[in-house]
Amino acid sequence: MSRPSFELLPGADDSPVILHVPHSAREIPADVRAGIVLDDAALERELDHIVDAHTARIAARAADLAGVRPWRFVNRLARLVVDPERFPDEREEMLAVGMGAVYTRTTHHEVLRADGHDPEPLIERYFRPYARAMAQAVAGRLAATGRAVIIDVHSYPSEALPYELHGAGPRPPVCLGTDSFHTPPGLLAAARGAFGEDTGLDSPFSGTYVPLEYYGTDPRVCALMVEIRRDTYMTEPGGPAGPGLERLADALAALVTAVPR
Repeated sequence: MSRPSFELLPGADDSPVILHVPHSAREIPADVRAGIVLDDAALERELDHIVDAHTARIAARAADLAGVRPWRFVNRLARLVVDPERFPDEREEMLAVGMGAVYTRTTHHEVLRADGHDPEPLIERYFRPYARAMAQAVAGRLAATGRAVIIDVHSYPSEALPYELHGAGPRPPVCLGTDSFHTPPGLLAAARGAFGEDTGLDSPFSGTYVPLEYYGTDPRVCALMVEIRRDTYMTEPGGPAGPGLERLADALAALVTAVPR
């Protein structure tokens, strides 16, 4: 039996928190790899740049340390298969640089998939099942606790990459991405308290991930994106983690613990 492309790791029954880790993996199935035009060395370099390395470790460590264990939803495939956080249609602004739900260009604007590539098979095989499972995870927290709190765990490079649409602004050690509907002031305050003076807001990345069934309509679903600058915890690009990983896991655990039940 093949390994699932994503995994929901249970937390405490009374925890509303889901740590969402969508971009930490490097695995690409062989049949998907066949549709990528980069040679093996270039593909490894691209993964070094695009993968949020070690974020699954940070989330796992934070779950162990938190006062109440959160749930974790972890993508086990690289975002070069599909990016589960993109809109799967024309609403996605990253289509402008060939990085919608299925990427056709790299972080440096090189060709990743040939022109005319049909994204629908990958969306049907990977994107939609992921979206359904994440929506079910949120529904489970709503049923159990009356609300769901999605904390997205990401990382980003210390220097802007060419694909970034908003890379000219500040690049703080921790960027907190918010949504005007789904990020309540108390959740943002808890994040600032947990990460301290290292935090910035909505630069270089903004917004949050909420399943489309709940997006913009259900205030019981709260969300916050935590973007960690990579030089604070690892060797860039794509290198090993350093001692900063434990400090960031401690801070993420403090945020999880601060979320009221």
